[in-house]
Amino acid sequence: MDQTIANTSRIVLVTGPSGAGRSSAINVLEDQGFEAIDNIPLSLIPRLIEGDGAQLRPMALGIDVRNRDFSTERLLELRRVLAGDAARSVDLLYLDCSTEVLARRYSETRRRHPLAPDETPTDGILREKAILEDLRGRADILIDTSELSIHDFKAEMEGWFARAGAQGMAVSVQSFSYKRGLPQGLDMVFDCRFLSNPHWVPELRPHTGLEPEVAQYVAADPRYSPFLDKVRDLSLLVLPACVEEGKAHFAIGFGCTGGKHRSVALAENLADALAQEGWRVSIRHRELERRGQPAAGPASHTGKASE
Repeated sequence: MDQTIANTSRIVLVTGPSGAGRSSAINVLEDQGFEAIDNIPLSLIPRLIEGDGAQLRPMALGIDVRNRDFSTERLLELRRVLAGDAARSVDLLYLDCSTEVLARRYSETRRRHPLAPDETPTDGILREKAILEDLRGRADILIDTSELSIHDFKAEMEGWFARAGAQGMAVSVQSFSYKRGLPQGLDMVFDCRFLSNPHWVPELRPHTGLEPEVAQYVAADPRYSPFLDKVRDLSLLVLPACVEEGKAHFAIGFGCTGGKHRSVALAENLADALAQEGWRVSIRHRELERRGQPAAGPASHTGKASE
C-alpha cells in the first residue's frame, strides 16, 4: 500500500454490519461538514486523498463488507498507514446492532441479506458479524444502534464528531440510569446515587431534575455542593489537557437509579458551569429522551468555543 498519502485533516472510516446505520452515519457526517463517500473500495482510498488533489476538508468514508476487495486485514492496514501522519486524525467508526434487531429490520423492509441471498437474514447477519468481529474489537468509536431512535443516533453522532468548522473541543454532559447501563463513549462517569432521592417524595416523584422544585431538593443535600464543586474543578483541570492531546470531543456522565432526578439536576448544573467558563457544551438526558420528555437544558449551555 502506498506510504505517501498526502495530508487530510480528519478521516473517519465508517463500517459495521449491513442495516446497523452506516448510510445514516454518512449523512450526519456530511451535514457536519465532512466530504462523504459511501461504499468505496479500499483500493481507491489512497488514490482519493493522495498527491496534489488532496482534500482539505475532513472525509467520511463508508466501507462495505460486500466490496470485492474488502478484508478486515486490508482495512486495518489502511488505517495504520493513514494514521502514520501525525498531522492527520483517523477514526475507525464501527456501528453495531444486535442480531435480533437487525433481523427485525430486514423483516420489516423485506430485503434479503447481501451475504445470504438464498437463506434467512439471520444467516447472513451472523456470517457478516463473524467477518467483522476483529474490526469491532479494534474500533476507535463503537456505537450500538440497537435501541437508538433516529434522533438518538443523530445526537450520538453529533456528540462524537463536532462540526468541521467549529473551534475548540466539544463537551457533552449526559445523565443516565444505572439500571439501563452506562452510555457508550463516556470519558468520565460520576455516580450520584448517594444524594437524597426525590423519588421518595410523592409530590416530586412525577417531576424531573429539569424542574426547579426537584433541582432545589437535590441541591439541599449538604453533600451536593462539595460534590459538584469537585467535579467542576476536576473537569476544568482535565479538559484543557484533552485539548492539548487533540481530542475533538469529551463526554461526562452522571448516573442515578432512574436517570430522572439527581443525575439530571447535576448534569444541568455542570453543563452551565462549564459553559460559563467558555466551553462549547451540549447536554443530553438519555432516560428523559426515552420517555419522550424534554431532553435538553437551557440554551445557556452553549458556551463560546474554548480556545
